[in-house]
Amino acid sequence: MRKKEDKYDFRAFGLAIKKARMKKGLTREQVGAMIEIDPRYLTNIENKGQHPSLQVFYDLVSLLEVSVDEFFLPASDLVKSTRRRQLEKQLDNLSDKDLIIMESVVDGIIKSKEVEDE
Repeated sequence: MRKKEDKYDFRAFGLAIKKARMKKGLTREQVGAMIEIDPRYLTNIENKGQHPSLQVFYDLVSLLEVSVDEFFLPASDLVKSTRRRQLEKQLDNLSDKDLIIMESVVDGIIKSKEVEDE
């Protein structure tokens, strides 16, 4: 049996799960049914920072497309935020023509920032 005190606070993770679930328009009952957990368990994860089992953790981040990097590797330069991963997922559904438009938008934003810095 593990005797060490738990050092990781899962409250930030729970809030990210809740935000991602709501963004997708899913209820706790729907998510619970999808990953086969009791909705009350999900409520405790989201609101109280209850430690999920490894399988539930995996199921939640996979279903809701939440990046765990920002919670476990916050100092890493390779960290991709949840928002960035969700955007990448959306970009995967675009055609090459759509991506050309998106690239132009990004170029415009970057050039706009360069002008502001001058």
